[in-house]
Amino acid sequence: MKRPLTYRPAQQPSRYEQRRDADQRRGSAAQRLYGARWRAARLAYLAAHPLCVMCEAKGKIEAAEVVDHVRPHRGDLQLFWDEANWQSLCAPCHDRDKQSAERRGVLKPWGDDAWDR
Repeated sequence: MKRPLTYRPAQQPSRYEQRRDADQRRGSAAQRLYGARWRAARLAYLAAHPLCVMCEAKGKIEAAEVVDHVRPHRGDLQLFWDEANWQSLCAPCHDRDKQSAERRGVLKPWGDDAWDR
């Protein structure tokens, strides 16, 4: 089933153009601090903390794939490299639950008593 055509004024950029422009503005992974040093630190952290902390708090056992910054670093190098600000998450928890919590303004680590659903 095809999606119906929608009207878009000629001067308004398409979604593809909007995403492309946003990606160009945000810079490369290395420019955003996620270069070789981060990849090595991430692998070491995941080896030491292999389980998703959000799933553990819900009584599930799930392998972590993402090292997440509890508080967004926003370019602050001290906060970026502070391992106390890192947590291991599985991709679904990072992409769904953590992003939702950030939008709501909940910025606490997911410990035994922090995640209650």
